[in-house]
Amino acid sequence: MWKGNSPGGNQGAAMEGTRGEQGGQGNWGLEDDPGLLARASLPIMPAWPLPLASSALTLLLGALTSLFLWYCYRLGSQDMQALGDERQARSVSGGPGGCSEAGRPSPGSAGEPGEGPRTEGLVSRRLRAYARRYSWAGMGRVRRAAQGGPGPGGGPGVLGIQRPGLLFLPDLPSAPFMPRDAQRHDVELLESSFPAILRDFGAVSWDFSGTTPLPRGWSPPLAPGCYQLLLYQAGQCQPSNCRLCPGAYRALRGLRSFISANTFGNAGFSVLLPGARLEGRCGPTNVRVRCHLGLKIPPGCELVVGGEPQCWAEGHCLLVDDSFLHTVAHNGSPEDGPRVVFIVDLWHPNVAGAERQALDFVFAPDP
Repeated sequence: MWKGNSPGGNQGAAMEGTRGEQGGQGNWGLEDDPGLLARASLPIMPAWPLPLASSALTLLLGALTSLFLWYCYRLGSQDMQALGDERQARSVSGGPGGCSEAGRPSPGSAGEPGEGPRTEGLVSRRLRAYARRYSWAGMGRVRRAAQGGPGPGGGPGVLGIQRPGLLFLPDLPSAPFMPRDAQRHDVELLESSFPAILRDFGAVSWDFSGTTPLPRGWSPPLAPGCYQLLLYQAGQCQPSNCRLCPGAYRALRGLRSFISANTFGNAGFSVLLPGARLEGRCGPTNVRVRCHLGLKIPPGCELVVGGEPQCWAEGHCLLVDDSFLHTVAHNGSPEDGPRVVFIVDLWHPNVAGAERQALDFVFAPDP
């Protein structure tokens, strides 16, 4: 090796240092380079292969997407199954929203009062479908009703005279007749519309003799001498009848509490001929109040609800809870003519907004 300070000597020293580093010879070590010593003290992290990381992330995102799509499919299939079960039940029973004097006969009014089909399971399924879409908030009473909790639906009611055939909502104040203030706005609107509604009845009226075919819009009689023309039937508008009765239809559109979106809601004219009688029956539910606007009230007409007798007055409204046992009779003479009332189903004032929305979903009319 060259010694000294010549350029060649410096080059030789460098070459020797390199050989020492490569061959493990000489006196060089980590202590000769403090910066390298500091770097050596850091933890050694192996580099993650970029293609492998991308593949793992893609697999994770794919799995989450598949899980989300499966969950959506399950929700949709359960909702459709519940809806299909409901439609099948309605096709057998004729629908839960019929009524005793306006609308088709209800399950609770055909046969023994309060004896309707066992639909608690169906109502519960529809209510669960509603809660999955929206919320259980405010659904305590509706949930108890769907489960068939204690009340007139599952046993004797108030002295055994309140027996709704399909749905009993617990903790609602109950009375056969309710004060006008319970639905003051709608009562006053209907009474102010009395002249227009009476004119509409005159336009669709006929002799009610039963010897001629029913005129357009009139339903087959519920019982001998009991006829009706409905503008809304089981929550569905009847467009042809509404066109025949523009004054009555305008009044319905102005009501705040009209049940117009589920099968408990009906509205229309009810005619009872002299000598006709509707025997004791109970309506399908206690969530509604049936408003009777008297149009033509001859002598001898009587309405008995929950053992309390009342009579209509022309141009005035009666608010009736028809989930109580009730009887309607026209005891007048043939010369007196028919009794005519305009009947509208309103929400019970103590049914909350969230409960109304849920019941509209659960008892939505068939499309």
